[in-house]
Amino acid sequence: MTTLAESYDALLLDLDGTVYLGGQPIDHVAPALARAKQQGARSVFVTNNASRPPTEVAASLAGMGVPAEPDDVLTSPQAAAVMLSDRHPAGTRVLVVGAPWLAESVTNAGLVPVRLSTEEPAAVVQGHSPDTGWRDLAEACIALRGGADWVACNVDSTLPTDRGMLPGNGAMVAALIAATGLHPRVAGKPERPLLDAAIRLVDSQRPLVVGDRLDTDIACAVAAGAPSLLVFTGVSTAADLLAAAPAQRPTYLAFDLRGLVEEDHAVRIPAATSSTSSLEWSVTSQADSLVLASGQGSNSDGRAVSDASALRALAMLTARAWVSGLTAATPQDPSAAAALARCGLPVVTP
Repeated sequence: MTTLAESYDALLLDLDGTVYLGGQPIDHVAPALARAKQQGARSVFVTNNASRPPTEVAASLAGMGVPAEPDDVLTSPQAAAVMLSDRHPAGTRVLVVGAPWLAESVTNAGLVPVRLSTEEPAAVVQGHSPDTGWRDLAEACIALRGGADWVACNVDSTLPTDRGMLPGNGAMVAALIAATGLHPRVAGKPERPLLDAAIRLVDSQRPLVVGDRLDTDIACAVAAGAPSLLVFTGVSTAADLLAAAPAQRPTYLAFDLRGLVEEDHAVRIPAATSSTSSLEWSVTSQADSLVLASGQGSNSDGRAVSDASALRALAMLTARAWVSGLTAATPQDPSAAAALARCGLPVVTP
């Protein structure tokens, strides 16, 4: 068997919740990406975060031990600026709600960033900034009610940090939707413009999307028809995975980025079938729950459930959940209970 890094030529990596969390690198990231490069896969950091330019992102990654150049980073403001320049001629005024990097991206696209509605902007672009306040939203509201085009860098409702989940750009976008009744065009994930730009950036023929969020990273991959890896280091949980809608279903699962370079740290979700079993695990349906049982390849006393084994159990549960619509899981023996616990799933006992 080959690793994911050997199977794909580009890894389109999310940042927040996938590579780092709250400014701190997630365990195993740096060595995993170094090995991925050795195995032939280029890392491209594709982020919805609109607050920092590629130079700062690359420097921050390097400080975490993850080698990166500015050309390895693509941010949602860059994709948003392209969307604006495709519709509006050079010199068009664009009201910016967001960080200085967003204004710089607008300038780089040949447009003119402004901050007040009295400057008669033809468009509004909105991205995350911790400094966005009511007055910024008020200026955008006036411009939008006056007929301005509206592009949002992303619509992530939350932002994962070391202090927990905090309001993301989507929360601010939602405020303007509520105030105007309008809806923006979206540059970042889950929409395709940012992902398409990343694929073009490295001329990838076999890209793999890697992220921690079903509703953005994985949904974007599904929309683009690209395979994806979900890691459980950020937002989405195993429980979310079992209940995932078709438009948010990943191809592979891993607890962390070791899944890119180690065969036993990643698993492909099997094709959805009415029966799911192997020598190691079996999954059946009973009443309103999925029942996980250990097989010949797993000790029933629960002492020998490795991360790899638990991940395989989760993949089988996921395949069955997507067919049956059941999302609760019941263990039939101690090994099954240990596997569910390792995956962070609530253990529903019979």
